[in-house]
Amino acid sequence: MFMALNKQMSAAEAVAQLQDGMTVGIGGWGPRRKPMALVRELLRSPVKDLTVVAYGGADVGMLCAAGKVKKLVFAFVSLDFIPLEPYFRAARQSGQIEVMEIDEGMLLLGLRAAAMRVPFIPTRIGLGTDVLRHNPDLRIIASPYDDKDWVAMPALHLDVALLHADRADARGVCQVKGPDLYMDDLFARAAGKTFVSCDEIVDSAFFAKDEEARHVYWERSQTTGVVHTPCGAHPSSCAPLYGFDVPHFKEYAAGAKDGSAGWQQYFERYVACGEQAYLERVGGEAAIRKLALPVF
Repeated sequence: MFMALNKQMSAAEAVAQLQDGMTVGIGGWGPRRKPMALVRELLRSPVKDLTVVAYGGADVGMLCAAGKVKKLVFAFVSLDFIPLEPYFRAARQSGQIEVMEIDEGMLLLGLRAAAMRVPFIPTRIGLGTDVLRHNPDLRIIASPYDDKDWVAMPALHLDVALLHADRADARGVCQVKGPDLYMDDLFARAAGKTFVSCDEIVDSAFFAKDEEARHVYWERSQTTGVVHTPCGAHPSSCAPLYGFDVPHFKEYAAGAKDGSAGWQQYFERYVACGEQAYLERVGGEAAIRKLALPVF
């Protein structure tokens, strides 16, 4: 099978491959290493009725505020120091979105099952909890080896995954050097297509060094497109390059008090303007790279 040797593309070209009704996985964790430049491009697009799978942060909140989400599969949606993402909270409380709310470990196993191309993975997670009561489609199965029952966590197959990496080459080799990969490798392997934004494009020879290659966590064959977007995770963090932007998140969350009007004001100032203007309005690359790294 022919494989493109140059997978570089623009954010617009990546998002153009998304369609209404798709299941989209978004990597990162809360306010950490989210592919926010790709999310902003998605917000500018007409795509809608998405099923979103995420350990959510502002990515989920913004997509809910914009009316892009039909269903959300999640374990939490948080900005950490703001425990409950405000626009997600409004969508959840109003019944605007369908939800599959599960344990963090169950979400991991669902992605792993999809990555392994198996229909489910048995687990004890969820037994005896309200997770099963609120997700009646989850099945309990009997073990063929003993008399115990297990939750059969179904595979979470993704049409598309959106991820952010520290750096990548044009072939789709991606590197994450932060202290936690989260589940990004599973998102990549669980998806039909994976688009990765990155802070830096490097020559392929960069990965010939052992100390650099060991931070590559999924095969380049899993990467469909690479989007060079310096500071593309902002306002979330991309350790060790920059931390998350607390003042910006506070401004964003404060607008949620005004509902749709607050979101529209944020959208006009920080999304509709385009990515270059966005970077200028949040202080520029130099300021972003001075943001303190989060303490895990």
